[in-house]
Amino acid sequence: MAKVIIGIHGLGNKPPKEKLEDWWKKAMIEGLEKLNKPYDFPKFELVYWADILYDKPLDEGIEDRDNAYFLSERYIPGSPDFEPEDNSLRQKVLDFLEGQLDKLFLNDDLTINYTGISDAIIHRYFKDLEIYFAEECFDKNDIRCKARKLIRERLIEVIKKYKGYDIVLIGHSMGSIVAYDVLTFLLPEVSIYTFITIGSPLGFPVIQGKIAAEWNTKRLVPPKLKTPPGVKKHWYNFADLKDKVALIYQLGNNYKANWRGVKPRDFVVNNDYEIENEFNPHKSFGYLRTLQLSQVLFQYIDPKKRNIFSRVKFFFRKNISFQSNHNDHPIIQESLK
Repeated sequence: MAKVIIGIHGLGNKPPKEKLEDWWKKAMIEGLEKLNKPYDFPKFELVYWADILYDKPLDEGIEDRDNAYFLSERYIPGSPDFEPEDNSLRQKVLDFLEGQLDKLFLNDDLTINYTGISDAIIHRYFKDLEIYFAEECFDKNDIRCKARKLIRERLIEVIKKYKGYDIVLIGHSMGSIVAYDVLTFLLPEVSIYTFITIGSPLGFPVIQGKIAAEWNTKRLVPPKLKTPPGVKKHWYNFADLKDKVALIYQLGNNYKANWRGVKPRDFVVNNDYEIENEFNPHKSFGYLRTLQLSQVLFQYIDPKKRNIFSRVKFFFRKNISFQSNHNDHPIIQESLK
């Protein structure tokens, strides 16, 4: 069966679609080339929606950093000198924080406590999400009245375009929420071979509550959120522990398996994106070239490597999260031969 990788970008304004699509592809190829194995990169298409919320894209040609359309983070290859940090202490703190946030903001029926506080947080840090989740509509010409519908339609159009393909769908940041919503509420019958989330906020209690609220409108309230029904083989979630958008990094704790038995499998990774001595652990390019995500893409591109893949799946079941500095692990060493 023909293969296709579909990506959907995340929060904030972006460079033009053609440029961003090219940079996503370069980042994935950069990661695959580090495996030192031959491969044929499949068809790739990026779902672009920044133009729905922003009047003009970011511009590489603008040099004034104070200009609203200045592009501060372009694609550049990762540094060979990148050294991952030991985040074991941070991981323990985040594990504790996840439990506390769930108790504070989310009820057992997935309704949200302290909606004023949670809405204020979204307004302060995630304005695109605020527009996406807007419920009140006083002016039909206001983007708030149609943004969610228009953004989802972009993804629906591309998924339908590749009906009959083995689809790998990669959602970055807010794009992972859009992808989850489309696969759950609008295209539950469409088969997705593998769902990949990178830098995803789907673990936040307020996001879970917003998703559950949409179930409420359909009078279908699940006891716990699930993997979208059409995800056929895998849901892989990749998070850098320093990524504030993916602060709740373990989606496997919050999303049950779908009817196929597929549930999120969490990878802790080190996002190496750096430009002008500034690290951004949330950047899509850094996630797309991590060793762990590259291994997943390679197994999808070359399914003949079943022996390696089955062993990786075994470790998934054990809920092992590989740090990207664990290149001495036998599974990773074997895949790099």
